[in-house]
Amino acid sequence: MKKPYSIKIFLPGGDPDGLRTIEKSNWSGIGIVIPRPLIGEAKARRELARTGVYVLIGPPEESGLPRIYVGEGDPIRPRLEQHAAKKDFWTSAIAFTSKDESLNKAHVQFIESSLVTLAARAKRCALDNGNAPNLPSLTEADAADAEGFLSEMVLCFPVLGLSVFSAAAPRQKGSKSLFITSKGIKAEGLETHDGFVVIAGSRSFKSETPSCHAYLKELRSALIANGVLELTGSDYTFSQDYVFASPSTAAGVIQGRNANGRVDWRTKDGRTLKDLQEAEAQK
Repeated sequence: MKKPYSIKIFLPGGDPDGLRTIEKSNWSGIGIVIPRPLIGEAKARRELARTGVYVLIGPPEESGLPRIYVGEGDPIRPRLEQHAAKKDFWTSAIAFTSKDESLNKAHVQFIESSLVTLAARAKRCALDNGNAPNLPSLTEADAADAEGFLSEMVLCFPVLGLSVFSAAAPRQKGSKSLFITSKGIKAEGLETHDGFVVIAGSRSFKSETPSCHAYLKELRSALIANGVLELTGSDYTFSQDYVFASPSTAAGVIQGRNANGRVDWRTKDGRTLKDLQEAEAQK
């Protein structure tokens, strides 16, 4: 069961687009968001003088998926300096460390490896790491500490606009299944707070219409490449639940054409997603 918690975001320079620190209630961790042009200013921050983990974030590619790189540093600062000189894709970084300096090298290696694994499973980004680093050898107590820190970190990322480490949210109570049935294919989906989820086992056309938007073609190609869409016979099948930014993007990927998801997604009795949303708004 999800529990309420508070997040404190502080703007050291008074600029909402500048450096930001993030702290979560009842947690010893602290994060810092660094736009790439401010890496020089950020180097003086004490957070980067500590052992921690970081994520480099690049803008969405043609497929609509952001590119990320996960790393660790002991301390963080030299690693970010190296990436500023050698990696071109990223435009911002998020780093996390501990306010009480309780994280050690093995802890952050464990967290780094776990984050890469989570991102690879969710398949909501282009992962620049390649394979996940090997997990370090930790005592039972240290592993529990690292897992606890990781679980708190993962709760902070979506607040900062980064949702690449979580797969589809569990089906919410009262959520209605919606379907697209067309020319021999059937897909099931539902609205969640995280986006529009297409359920594993849903089918998608292999073909695309000539007018299909380029970003839909790129996204379909990315989903095929990372195994979300698997060829089964003459069509594709979703190998896992997958979160899309909107019902229209989900409908477009399934049908291989530009689509209005609020109309194309329907309940078993024929009501459109638009009908459901309008009825909910009138309650």
